[in-house]
Formats: sequence, C-alpha cells, structure tokens
Amino acid sequence: MASMGKSSVRAELDKIKQDFKALSKTEKLSSEAVLLFTSLFALFEIVLAIFMEKKTKKTKNNSGIPSSQTDEDDTAYDPSNQDRKKNKRKPNKGNISNKQEKVYQRTISVTDCQCCGEDLSDQAVEDTERRTLIDIIYEKRTTHTDSEIKTCRKCKTVNKGRFPSNLQGPQQYGNGVKAFIINLIAVQMVALNRTQQLLFNMIGRMVSEAVMLKYAFQLYVNLEKWEHEETEKMIKQKVINTDETSMKVDKRKHWIHVCSSGDTVLKFLHPKRGSEAIEHINIIPRFKGTIVHDCWASYLSYDNCRHGLCGSHILRELEFVKESNGYRWAFNMKRLLKDTAKKVSRRKRKKLTKKEMIRLRAHYRNILTRGEAEMPDIPVKSKTKRGRIAKSDAHNLLERLRKHEESILLFAELAEVPFTNNRAERDIRMSKVKQKVSGCFRTERYAKVYCRISSYIQTMANKGYTSLAAIEMALTGEIYIKEV
Repeated sequence: MASMGKSSVRAELDKIKQDFKALSKTEKLSSEAVLLFTSLFALFEIVLAIFMEKKTKKTKNNSGIPSSQTDEDDTAYDPSNQDRKKNKRKPNKGNISNKQEKVYQRTISVTDCQCCGEDLSDQAVEDTERRTLIDIIYEKRTTHTDSEIKTCRKCKTVNKGRFPSNLQGPQQYGNGVKAFIINLIAVQMVALNRTQQLLFNMIGRMVSEAVMLKYAFQLYVNLEKWEHEETEKMIKQKVINTDETSMKVDKRKHWIHVCSSGDTVLKFLHPKRGSEAIEHINIIPRFKGTIVHDCWASYLSYDNCRHGLCGSHILRELEFVKESNGYRWAFNMKRLLKDTAKKVSRRKRKKLTKKEMIRLRAHYRNILTRGEAEMPDIPVKSKTKRGRIAKSDAHNLLERLRKHEESILLFAELAEVPFTNNRAERDIRMSKVKQKVSGCFRTERYAKVYCRISSYIQTMANKGYTSLAAIEMALTGEIYIKEV
C-alpha cells in the first residue's frame, strides 16, 4: 500500500477478502484453514474499526461542539419560550428604583430663509426633524440623616431620635451600590480588586473585599426562600432539562448540576456527580414528568420519570462514526433524525401523528438492522476471561440506539419534549466562563453563593428583568411581595 488513507486500507482489505473467497471456491484450502482465516478477518475488521476511530481527528462537528454554536432547538412546544423571545427585544422590564432618566428637549427655530433672507418668524411650522444625543452622567448621591438629641428637663434622660432600619451604623451603602457590586462580581465576573478600583473611580471610596463578599452572601441568604419556591414549582413541570459540569473549589473537583424548565434555572453545587448528588438535590427523585439529558447513567437509574436523550450528542457521535469508518448506517440514521427534528419544528403541534410514528420507528429499526449487518461481528467472550469485551465506538453507539429507542424518539411523540438538551447546556455555559476567568473558587461557601445568585439572575433575565433590577428586588424583598 502506498498510503494509509481510510479508503486505501479498506479497499485493500476488501480485495484480500475477495481473493480469499475465490481461493476458497477452488477447494484448495481445508475447512480448518477457512475457519481460521475467517476468524482473522473478523478480528482484523474490529481492529481496523478501532484504529480508524483513533486516527480520526475530533472536531467541533463530531464531538464537543459548544451549545452556543448549535442551531436553536424549536422542536418542543413551550409557551414561555415565546415570552423569552419577546423579553429579549424588551430587556428593560423592572426598572430599578435608583435609576433616573432625564429627558431634555429643545427646538431650533427658523427665522429667515437661508437662500433669499425672507423673514419666516411668523410662518407656521410644517414639520420637524429630530436628532438625539444619549449620554451618561455619573452622580454620587449622599444622604445625611441627623438625629436630634434632647435632655429631659424632669428626669435628665438623654433622648435621641430613632434612625431608620437601613441606617445601622455611622456609614453604610445603599442597595444601588450593593446591586452594582454584586452585578460586577457575580454576573459580569469582574475580579474583586478591579471592582474595588472601578467603585473608587465612581464614588471616591475604597470598599473592602470582605464587605463586597458580605453583600453577595446577604443576597444568597435572601434568595433561600426563592430557591425553595422555584424548586417546588419545577417539580410540577412536564419537562426538565438537566446537565452537569465540573468546577474546581479549593483545588478539588466539584460539580455544578443544573435543572431548567420554562423560565426557571436552578444550579446546585455538590462534590459528587452521580446519584449521591441527585439525591441531595432531590428534584429528579420526586419528578414525575420527562427529564432530557445526555444519557448519563445516573439519570437513567430513575424510573419514576420518562427520559428524553439529547439529539445533538447523538448526531455528533454519528458524524464521528461516519467520518472514521464510513458506515452507511450512521449516515442514514443522522439524516433520519435531522429530517424528523426539522419536520417536528415546523409544525404547530410539535409532534408526529400515530401513523407517522409507526413509520418512523420502522425506518429507525431498519437502519439499525442494516447497521448490525454492515459492521464486523464482535468476538464471543471467553468464559475464562473477566471484564467486558472491548468494542469500537460504533458498536457502543449502535447498541445504545437500540436500547434507548423510546427515549431518543420521544421528541417526535410528545410535544413538550425538545430534540436537544441545549437549554441546560446554554444555562450552564456561564459557569465554565466563570471558571476560565477566576480559575476556581477558594471556598465551597462562595461557590454555592455564585450558583444561587446566577440561578436567580438567569431566571429573572428569562422573565425580562435586567440583572441590576433583579438584584435590587431581591435585596429589598420585592420578589416576595409582587408576582414576577
């Protein structure tokens, strides 16, 4: 062979197999030799398949493409999704109380003609042309509150006026400053020392890191009731998107678990990734609807709910199998799933009819049957050997497609189930950005603070509130007073 390309290796193997078949028909080989060479060919097919997978370079198209770069999933019926699209066009819902807007207007009069100099001061205005200038003027507002001191003439008791509850000491910062600090460190992910400098440039005072972290923890405590209420609401939903990602906390690996449904996003930190964390969070064990995930075994162990598998993950794996070994079944399966998802997304009812589901399942199973015939057979496991037989990624994917057929095609059967798990992946994306910016969290306490605050900010953003407005509403307790 002149080269080791995929096509040349397979072509050479096919030529050798054809020559072997022709030689076998001449009856020049014994039955034992035919059996031996047939077994060797089967073994070489498996080795070649694994070799091709190892030699195939993984890219964003066949492995870990970020969810932010994938197409928007519109295969599920979700009324709140329409609200979120409207809110993106109107992001200023819920103005914060200390936000002021002053509008000035002036008119430029026309007194004479620019051409002939005729007096036009008494002529009626026909129309106007407007040009607008928008600018920001930074203003520090300081409010001094003086309490009178009086001594009783009768009993000589010194009496002082009672300060408001928000004035606990000689000097404090208002909710506007607190919201601005929390927004910088928790939402914009600005370092503490840079936040200090920026605040000093604006108000002329250096706020310590301990004070800034205290404000973040104060918001964390204020959101405890909110998190509990949203958790109970989420359990009553029909579909939940779930995902998890690693996060370094005090030089040890922890996991951020996200559950998303409707407008609500909830993130939880736990040292473990599997069932122990899921039981501690206690959402999935009580959930009766459908959870959409990436086929993580810990999720599949719960049979109290239905499971929908992420189509984006399957499409990427099929693309890898197609690129590495050129299997026809992988190409056909990818085309079937993509065409079905496109058909579902175009429909108002967001699902297929019963007859269409029957045809879809038949086509799906036919592709799997052809795939089993196309790929090399797996050697029979010896009774004397322990452990599992090594399989190629293509074999593992084919078995998974066969085993989880109902979960993979659930998006076409139920209108509320999406084709992908991109919702949860997008919601957890900023956690990875946070890790890239800061490296890790120093303590588990403030890692949990970040998870709860970011959950609240993302949820309120889905409802159309800006981060500053949402933070100040939580600091003042307004989220528990009015319906958001």
